[in-house]
Amino acid sequence: MNKRRLMQTSSAAIVALATAPCLGIAHAQTAPQADDDKREIIIVTGTRRDESVQDTPINIAAVGGAEIEEEGLVELSDLAAVIPGLTVVDQGPRAGNPIIVRGLNADPIGAEEGVSDGGGTVATYVGEIPVYIDLKLEDLERVEVLLGPQGTLYGAGTLGGAIRYIPRKPDTTGDTLELRSSVYGYSEASDASYDVGFTFNKALGDKFAIRGTLGYLSDSGFIDYPFVVQEIGVSEPDPNFADPAARAANFAPAEDANGQDMLSGRIAARWLPTDWLDATLSYYYQQQDIEGRTISSKRSTVPAGEYEAGMRVREPNDRQQELLALEVIADLGFAELTSASGYGRYEEHGQRDQTDLLITLEYSYEAFPEFAAFTREDVEDEFVTQEMRLVSQMEGPLSWIVGGFYNHRYSYGVSQEFTPGFNDFVVTDFGFDFRPDALEYYSADYTHLIEKAFFGEVSYDITPQWDVTLGARQYEYTFRTASDQDFPLLETGLGRTPNDAIVMELTDAGQEDDGWLYKFNTSWQPNDDLLLYLTVSQGFRIGNSNGLAPCPGFDPLSPQGSCALAPGQQYGPGAGDIAQFDERQYGPDKTQNYEIGFKSSLLDGDLIFNGAAFFIEWEDPQVGSATVNAAIPITINANGAESKGVEFSADWFATEQLRLRGSYSYAKSELTEDVPDLITTIAPPGFATTFEDGLAGDRLPGSPENQFAFFADYEQPLSGDATLNYRLGYSWQDDVLTRTGGRGGSLTLDSYGVANASVTYDAGAWAVTGFVKNLFDEYIETGARSTARFNQTINGANVRSFYTNVAPPLTFGVRFRYRLE
Repeated sequence: MNKRRLMQTSSAAIVALATAPCLGIAHAQTAPQADDDKREIIIVTGTRRDESVQDTPINIAAVGGAEIEEEGLVELSDLAAVIPGLTVVDQGPRAGNPIIVRGLNADPIGAEEGVSDGGGTVATYVGEIPVYIDLKLEDLERVEVLLGPQGTLYGAGTLGGAIRYIPRKPDTTGDTLELRSSVYGYSEASDASYDVGFTFNKALGDKFAIRGTLGYLSDSGFIDYPFVVQEIGVSEPDPNFADPAARAANFAPAEDANGQDMLSGRIAARWLPTDWLDATLSYYYQQQDIEGRTISSKRSTVPAGEYEAGMRVREPNDRQQELLALEVIADLGFAELTSASGYGRYEEHGQRDQTDLLITLEYSYEAFPEFAAFTREDVEDEFVTQEMRLVSQMEGPLSWIVGGFYNHRYSYGVSQEFTPGFNDFVVTDFGFDFRPDALEYYSADYTHLIEKAFFGEVSYDITPQWDVTLGARQYEYTFRTASDQDFPLLETGLGRTPNDAIVMELTDAGQEDDGWLYKFNTSWQPNDDLLLYLTVSQGFRIGNSNGLAPCPGFDPLSPQGSCALAPGQQYGPGAGDIAQFDERQYGPDKTQNYEIGFKSSLLDGDLIFNGAAFFIEWEDPQVGSATVNAAIPITINANGAESKGVEFSADWFATEQLRLRGSYSYAKSELTEDVPDLITTIAPPGFATTFEDGLAGDRLPGSPENQFAFFADYEQPLSGDATLNYRLGYSWQDDVLTRTGGRGGSLTLDSYGVANASVTYDAGAWAVTGFVKNLFDEYIETGARSTARFNQTINGANVRSFYTNVAPPLTFGVRFRYRLE
């Protein structure tokens, strides 16, 4: 049997969680433990083998299902505070919440949604299927976080790391039913919020079982939209803000306008026809109806408060995500065969305020005093994935893993901009009948991706204490895109097209790439209480389209600003309109990670202390920039970046009742080479756009250099089996930049700390918890859209595109759980 550094049972019983200072319910294959030991061993499969976290010679963290439930962790951003090296930028339900590991991020935070691929440099898995979803943390066996590239073990490219949601499988040994509910409120909200759900497990004999979970969330929200116009194109968006009568005549304020309703669930069927075959078919569904953005326009040109948005129109967004997954595990004797098949669909339909972009283009829209514009967007995404792997089970010092991966993805998006009332304005003032349907802009974008990979690892135990692992991954992908745009309002006004026409001519583009990734890992266990390891690994992420149509030849009568230039292409009358890079698409990027770490057990196992140091070279990093024309946000490839730092965590059972946990991480990430024309600069007055070079040494945005967290849990026994559990946690993070470099109007967001507290009465079958989050009601800005240089007024129209994302204020509530087994 392969040893894989399995510590003696007496030591394993006191070793729980490694890098993350949390622990939870054990895996079905939980290691034995002493009767008087409070630690439960979480068995993880991040290395594709069953091992305790403490025995796994890489930087892996895991939070168990019991801990998720007891701590009231609802979403991934709740986990970030307890996992050193992990940052989840909380931008609210409407925007994608970027996941950043070890400072590997070069995109502006708060820039745009990016909801269907918010993993960024981190691959996210639901079970064995790679798919990005900000999944509610319900009925999970555990969540695993692997820090550092994992390219030789996972089919999807894992540039910076991987996050795996592991759901509980149907159990053939018995029936269970769990009911749960919570009621909570925000200090800035006028209504209460609630969350209800249930989970059941039904065994149908000893070979078949069904498990299901269903939840419904009604969140009130806490952001007001006080400047929403009563009628678009009729009411004035910029009246005298100091005049209550003018505001009342034009605005229809919306309170708590960032709330959401979410229906989420999973149904799974598990079949074990023989003792060597295990098959699970699962269906996941998540539907979100979101009211608006979680932002503050306090820094903009309108008199907004801390929890007020400056938008002129409501910004609802509806999303639906489905995943059908089949996992089959076969024990072949010499190896275990796993097949993971997935089919997923994502749809999104939304509306957003587009006024700011149009008035900053200075096409004279701002001459219409009642001008306000909005965009309607529809996105569809569909994929099929297949991953197969063999994991050896032979006796002896040699072990191996080999697998293959296939991903076929198709995406489609349509964007329509409307300018209500503008047609009537130009008819009255200029005599032109431009466009009765008020359609100003129309674009369509199609993408098609085929990705393949073969990967594997070989491990050899040189001695009982020392082993070496070598890994490799061969990948290739082909990406095709077709896109175009039309400006119906302008083209009709110029007499080129009828006033109800949309003229599209899709232009094809694409890219393809292939290559190899490698990994080296060695570990040494001098005794049962100490494990040392060294890893050199590589990661990879594919390129993609920026979703903009290519710019045609320059036409002074029709300056179509919202388009993408090819390298060296000129679009405009001046030399400043020459593109330095390909605005239509961006290429892949790679990472090379060097890491040393240790995992230790001290004080007879009462204290777990772990740490790691890393250095990551980032080749061709994908960086947020903007187009030469209209400064539309896009992604480009920079020349190089790096990140280096350390991570520590400790978990101490000080007494039978008191447990203390803490973590600290430091990450310094920056450009290593200059990047021509990276940083957009707006020169007031007006909106002349110029660019500054990104410089070597410029700091990367989105993650703090320093983070720490501290948690205390105290359990007070009561009569019978009841207990009172007191929990207090505090997490702090350093300041962060919103854009690369800190120049070009980048905002430095203040450091902040968040304290959470709860008290739980647990009677076994049922439990009730009172909780408070953001105990000291900190006002926290987490990201920013645009820069302060956009704070200008054009012909009386206030540009409001500069705003910040904000975290929830003081939140208090009660949770209830009842379990019947």
